[in-house]
Amino acid sequence: MNFFLQHTYLSGLIAFLLGAALMPIVIRIAKKKDFVVRPNKRMCHTGAIPNIGGLDICISFLLTYLIFEFNTLQQSQFLLIGVFAIMIVGFIDDILILSPLSKLICELLAGIALIGFADIRLTHLHGFLGIYEMNPIASYLLSFFVLASIINAINLIDGVDGLASGLGMLYCAFFATYFHLVSDTAWSILGICLVGALAVFFCYNVFGGSRNKIFMGDSGSLLLGYMLTAFVFHFCEINAYHSVPEKFQINAAPAVAICILSIPIFDTIRVMITRIKNHKSPFQPDKNHIHHLLLRTGLNHIQTTCVLLSVSILMIGMGILGRNWNILLLVCINFLTCSILTVILWRIIDHKNAQH
Repeated sequence: MNFFLQHTYLSGLIAFLLGAALMPIVIRIAKKKDFVVRPNKRMCHTGAIPNIGGLDICISFLLTYLIFEFNTLQQSQFLLIGVFAIMIVGFIDDILILSPLSKLICELLAGIALIGFADIRLTHLHGFLGIYEMNPIASYLLSFFVLASIINAINLIDGVDGLASGLGMLYCAFFATYFHLVSDTAWSILGICLVGALAVFFCYNVFGGSRNKIFMGDSGSLLLGYMLTAFVFHFCEINAYHSVPEKFQINAAPAVAICILSIPIFDTIRVMITRIKNHKSPFQPDKNHIHHLLLRTGLNHIQTTCVLLSVSILMIGMGILGRNWNILLLVCINFLTCSILTVILWRIIDHKNAQH
């Protein structure tokens, strides 16, 4: 076991191999039980595609983590229970289609395992707006709000092949690398395991063809959002209380986390403001997300995913560069950059429309 702990990257490989072995079984069960999604006005695929890829992600992720960190199960049991619970919520939504309110309530209930029992939450604002350590009520309220926000932002960005899983691998790889650098082995393994599990899904989702293609579904996107929330909370907390070596200390950790997740966060805020401005419910589905806009320029799914992955890498670089800047300054620069890129995209779409 010491060998595995000294070579944490192997957890990603094992998660990938487990996921690869299980995926054909998941696809076969999905088709047999009719756990599929058919073409509709919001989707452009053809044929009935299985939509429970989150099951494969969850199983391979949890099994691999248990193999590597079985001895620390007592410390991580509530986190893992929360992961399983949020996957079940997503699976039920994939099959029965929950209302937005019911879905939100279920997400928050699953969040109790993370925030209430595991006590993984935000307790410190790093001096943002003059606030440092928060009182417990404010800490719990903010933590549940951030949890719901990140989960639903990841859920909404899952609209083209490879996008949610590609972004998820990128985000998890960043957090896993950082936790490895600060010798936080258990959290690093969590991130690496999730990268390996997501990589299998990415291959099937993007390169599976008509026979083996599978969608992540809410069972996968909610799980991914849940784990990214946990990573963000832990990332912010260990930096708030200077629990990392000085050379890896990040004073603007909350702003850096926003930079890392800026694509789904900014897109969700923009879309909801647009819906409210048009006198529509902010939870009403539409085709105004950033990936929809990129598709309008003539890009295909893979090209759209590559563009957004490239922009995310740019934003992560911005976060690393400004890791010790003023928090508000870094957030403003990040949102300004996202706004400028969005305006440029709108101009490209207008120009393309004018040509037709």
